Amino acid sequence: MVFFQGVLLLAYTYAHLLMKFLSFQKAVFVHGCVLVFAFVYLPLGLSQSWISPPNEHQELWILGLFASSIGVPFFAVSANAPLLQAWFARSGHSHAEDPYFLYGASNIGSFLSLFLYILAIEPVFSLNTQSMLWSSGYLVLAVSIIGCGALALYFPMQANPARSRSSAHETRWEMDKPLAWSSRLTFLGLSAIPSALTIAITAHITVDIASAPFLWVVPLALFLLTFVLAFSTRQVVRVEFLARLLPWVAILIASSLLMGASLRVFASLGFNLIGFFAAALYCHALLYKLRPGAIHLTEFYLWISCGGVLGGLFAGLIAPQIFGWVAEYPLLWFLTVLVVLLHGQSFRARTILTISSGVVLAFGIYQLGALELNSGLNDVASRGYLLLFLLVSVAVLQMKARLAAVPVLFAAAAVTALQFGTYDELVSHRSFFGITKVRHSDDGAHRIMVHGTTVHGAMRVEDTDDAGPEALTYYHETGEMAAALKSIQNRMGGHINEGAIIGLGTGSFLCHRRPEEKWAVFEIDPSVIKVASDPRYFQFVSDCAPDTRMVLGDARQTLAREPNGRFDYVLIDAFSSNAIPMHLLTREALQLYFSKISEDGLLVMHIENRKIELASVVAAIAEIEGWSLRVAKFKNNDRLATKDHVYPTHVAVLARAPEVLGDLAADPDWKSVSSGDTSAWTDDYSNILSALFRKYWNTS
Repeated sequence: MVFFQGVLLLAYTYAHLLMKFLSFQKAVFVHGCVLVFAFVYLPLGLSQSWISPPNEHQELWILGLFASSIGVPFFAVSANAPLLQAWFARSGHSHAEDPYFLYGASNIGSFLSLFLYILAIEPVFSLNTQSMLWSSGYLVLAVSIIGCGALALYFPMQANPARSRSSAHETRWEMDKPLAWSSRLTFLGLSAIPSALTIAITAHITVDIASAPFLWVVPLALFLLTFVLAFSTRQVVRVEFLARLLPWVAILIASSLLMGASLRVFASLGFNLIGFFAAALYCHALLYKLRPGAIHLTEFYLWISCGGVLGGLFAGLIAPQIFGWVAEYPLLWFLTVLVVLLHGQSFRARTILTISSGVVLAFGIYQLGALELNSGLNDVASRGYLLLFLLVSVAVLQMKARLAAVPVLFAAAAVTALQFGTYDELVSHRSFFGITKVRHSDDGAHRIMVHGTTVHGAMRVEDTDDAGPEALTYYHETGEMAAALKSIQNRMGGHINEGAIIGLGTGSFLCHRRPEEKWAVFEIDPSVIKVASDPRYFQFVSDCAPDTRMVLGDARQTLAREPNGRFDYVLIDAFSSNAIPMHLLTREALQLYFSKISEDGLLVMHIENRKIELASVVAAIAEIEGWSLRVAKFKNNDRLATKDHVYPTHVAVLARAPEVLGDLAADPDWKSVSSGDTSAWTDDYSNILSALFRKYWNTS
């Protein structure tokens, strides 16, 4: 999103400069040259100079990768929307006096193509084929744009189309009146808030509410849909109605945040998504209402894109560095309510509201900082109460004629407080890869690591004796991953030489190691290593394997640097918040793993997932490569029904030959799996949609 908004700003600046400083003929010629020049960067592909990501500042690396790989073609495409509207405004067409409706039309295309890619393009075509199709589509687009420019040059342009406006539009479309700086700043703010909210709500729902494939599509689709509805000649929802609605929606959002886990997932998702849609629609509808005359069209879009960049920078890059949780989401709601209150007020009223709200916000931020600094805790309840206090305070500030609503607001706070159930967060570390939290279980008997909505390990609080902590969750002694390790340990005379784990979690699996063994852990998230290695939270690493070699970075990169045949046992357990690291599950990835495994070694993959079926994907790769495969799922265990945090697992074990599987080959719990009609995933092709459907049909 940050890259998207950044290049959009460059493209809109370019479009504005073309129309402001060049004649129409020269502007068409220059843009035609830009469209042609972009062919140098086709077909699309990753820049070879940005192949290896660094261990730190991955966000900057990704921006550089995007810029060098797709920056120029995307820039050329992004400039088309304002330029075509500017050309159309000078065409003398009956609708040329108000070309902004074309912006809504372009966002219809974006909205539809977002789903078209997921449903029809990605499942069918490889990345190379997609790149060639995109290049062909770009050729058609470039020819069409150049054709529009030539057509516009052929027909006489109206130098000042506003002169034919009716008297009802003369003030709005006055050509000689420059844009006031107050208008520019208004455009900036109204575009920054929805842009930032899109990123913030995506982080909030995927980290704190639910984690599911393609869930990020919903906020982005709603964001595009608000442009379609707002930039329309027929207003579906009036700005005034949204302004009256939003303060109450904000209280509903605050209540859902405060209730946290006690609120059902679908209800929480619904509240937040509906609230986000209303907030974004309000800002965009107000932008459309305040739009200037067509002569200022490119400058209008320039300020909109500038606001989008500022919002994206704040939510995408700055907020993760300064907040340990998704604090930008409630903060942006605070600003949204403030915008609603300020709009339509006199200068004196705006000044009073701004100062008063600023004091309230500063107090809230100070209290949050004091809470974390003094107690060392990120208390969910305190944050929720404080957020509700902030929103209620801002709403009360403008309740001059609506004082009857005040008791309702405080009643909502009281009801929420009664219904809210909370737990203590011992620590919350935020990195580029998400938020890693450590909290107590509801009964206080266990300490749990949570990444997003998925538990990544648990330890009994009283596990401090000489025997060391017991591995729980998916890694318990009677589980499938432990069984695979015991099998190869017994086959190799009691211990292996060296093992490797991709994905650290709490480090509990290291407690299955034997004294003679060496182990290495490949982990991409530095915050996970920091938390798991701190004995204040978990003692698995410190007690069971303090000499473990921690390798930070993406496993495809770091494991490739290891000597071939080094490991006897490799465990792939890199799922994060129920998400799928597809590049760790492709045929090329598994080939890499096997190159690092000894001839008699085992590759073990934790393929448990609530949304996606992965066993047949692994089977398809194994069949092509000629490897032996066994899969075990949900072994019966009396402890699974207790509160001991022992979880069922779904594990795949691969070996070069059946005899390498040892005891597992004859164990009835370990079964052979066929790929059926599932295609193997490669670095060039994957089909998550099909895996989603397989999981749905298998469990329904």
